[in-house]
Amino acid sequence: MEKVTSADGTEIAFDRYGSGPALILVPGATAYRAVDETTAELARLLAERFTVIHYDRRGRGDSGDTLPYAVEREAEDIGALVAAAGGRAHAFGMSSGAVLALAAAQHGAALERLVLYEPPVLTHPDDPVDRSYRRELEAMLAEGRNGDALARFLSMVGMPAAELDGFRASPAWGAFEAVAPTLAYDAALMDEFSRGEPIPSGTWDRVTQQVLVLEGSESPQFMRRGAAAVADALANGEVRSLPGQTHSFEPAVLAPVLVEFLEG
Repeated sequence: MEKVTSADGTEIAFDRYGSGPALILVPGATAYRAVDETTAELARLLAERFTVIHYDRRGRGDSGDTLPYAVEREAEDIGALVAAAGGRAHAFGMSSGAVLALAAAQHGAALERLVLYEPPVLTHPDDPVDRSYRRELEAMLAEGRNGDALARFLSMVGMPAAELDGFRASPAWGAFEAVAPTLAYDAALMDEFSRGEPIPSGTWDRVTQQVLVLEGSESPQFMRRGAAAVADALANGEVRSLPGQTHSFEPAVLAPVLVEFLEG
């Protein structure tokens, strides 16, 4: 494990794999190195071609935290990781991490190409907008009900009640409950993209990099529609479907796609 200090003094922990051009893996909600074997496996598969940075977002795992939260601070965290990786890097963002990677590029991080996997933007009136989620989440966290907040999030993203009950009773629950306060960070990050409205013009007007937006062919229509909307909102965005994939991607399927695009 290594650490880098972000602009506001927060220490950000990361693992470094392999050698070659730098590639930063930006995880989605609740994911961090201690529990995210999928991203660690992706890092190992990419390590033959890239110097891969797998990090804990602020408030998670071995990374520190500094309040009050702001999306700009998380964008600066990515900028600090880019500096630690040599001053230039590609980025791969998963789920809400895809939107964070775009925020970092918008705020001037020296990112080259970006790959985004299913940014969970809701851009259509028929999308499953949960208008009470953020308010209820923040109330639960304010009352110290971290487990209830995590359950509310998992229910919001579609985990069936029986599966949720089993997860809550499992030994793994505590590792995820520990980072429940950072769900408020993802809610803030995703707020303007969770309303069932088109992405505002100019949202990512400074993101001029080549961006590949990926969606799984077996994912729900709203996820696939969101991926297309993000690509359309970018100056140099393209969307591609991965056959047989859902929001939970298989690293062995994804890795060759990243290599082809980032080295292309």
